[in-house]
Amino acid sequence: MFVLYNENTRFPVKIWLKNQEQLEENCLEQAYHLSQLPFIHKWVCLMPDTHAGKGMPIGGVIAVKDAVIPNAVGVDIGCGMDFIPTNIPMEAIRDIQTGNGTVIQAIIGNIMRTIPLNTERYKTPQSSETLDRAKEEMEKYEKNPELLPLIEDGYFQVGSLGGGNHFIELQEDTEGYFCIMIHSGSRHLGKAVCDYFHETARELNQKWHSEIKDEYRLAFLPVHSEEGQQYINWMNLSMDYAFENRARMLGKICEIVTEVMEKHTGLKVEFGEEINCHHNYAALENHYGANVWVHRKGATRVREGELAVIPGAMGSYSYVVEGKGNKESFCSSSHGAGRNYSRSGAMQAFSVEQVMVDLKEQGIVLGKRKKNDVPEECRFAYKDIDEVMAQQSELVTPIRKLKTVGVVKG
Repeated sequence: MFVLYNENTRFPVKIWLKNQEQLEENCLEQAYHLSQLPFIHKWVCLMPDTHAGKGMPIGGVIAVKDAVIPNAVGVDIGCGMDFIPTNIPMEAIRDIQTGNGTVIQAIIGNIMRTIPLNTERYKTPQSSETLDRAKEEMEKYEKNPELLPLIEDGYFQVGSLGGGNHFIELQEDTEGYFCIMIHSGSRHLGKAVCDYFHETARELNQKWHSEIKDEYRLAFLPVHSEEGQQYINWMNLSMDYAFENRARMLGKICEIVTEVMEKHTGLKVEFGEEINCHHNYAALENHYGANVWVHRKGATRVREGELAVIPGAMGSYSYVVEGKGNKESFCSSSHGAGRNYSRSGAMQAFSVEQVMVDLKEQGIVLGKRKKNDVPEECRFAYKDIDEVMAQQSELVTPIRKLKTVGVVKG
């Protein structure tokens, strides 16, 4: 970790990388913008997977006094990870054939037939405790009538994967056991909430003649204002929806895995402890004697002893970690490997054939309807997850390393 504190900063910027050369120019500029915010508490943090985002870098963490910043949470509010291990040894199932290929191929096929991917949605509304509760507490949301249709729309998306960097992975841990991992968020709900309140904040900041430049895309809302409370209500709804979305998918995947395993292997599946955690959100926490709103945008909370999930990229490795409760990072770590290439940059740098050959050589089953954009999410487009883990050794302790054996992408 090193610290930037110069003529470009009002508050220090602590960066969990070896040196400034590892930081892309756009990301550095955004870090300087954050450090100029008058309500920053202590310093700005950048995790080792950091790269430029919209307004605030991905892999950024800030503690804020009495304000919330929609773009410092991000457009996919509540995006995060869900993970569960099993008792099934990969060696016991690796070579077993079903009527639909290997056991892994059969599971991948059933997942794709069961869970909507990318822009797909369910044809009928699904049950949702989160949305039912929102309708019972409508006084929290009715002052934003433009957003109310999102609640009814959400019933058709809960339990769906989405696109982009979201995935469902079947994995093998270093002890040889079969595991399941999901990366997904709040679907359209979170993006619509972020965009709506960012524009609200922009209008108010201009009205107040805020010193924060509009081009920084860091417009804020005071937490005690009506608009600030409205954003917090909708953000919390999006977080709860994202948590439920992942849990619903995991439940369906566990049913698929159990059915395929029992039918074709005779093995009885036992599932271990589930870890469901966010990495795009803001929460009121106490740090250095102050109650502050900690914004984690592409960063994971890792209090001392807390378990979390840090994915790599398809065809790479992922980790389950235990937090060390590092105070300087506001008890945070990276949320993944972080991009080396933008999506368009990856499409230019790597071919579909190159990625497909790489996955085939590793014996990885890919479930994806259209392959033409597969380079966007290939492992070559991301940083080396092991290097990222080494750079945050003072933040987390790895307790389980996982290798992709099958992956579903939108």
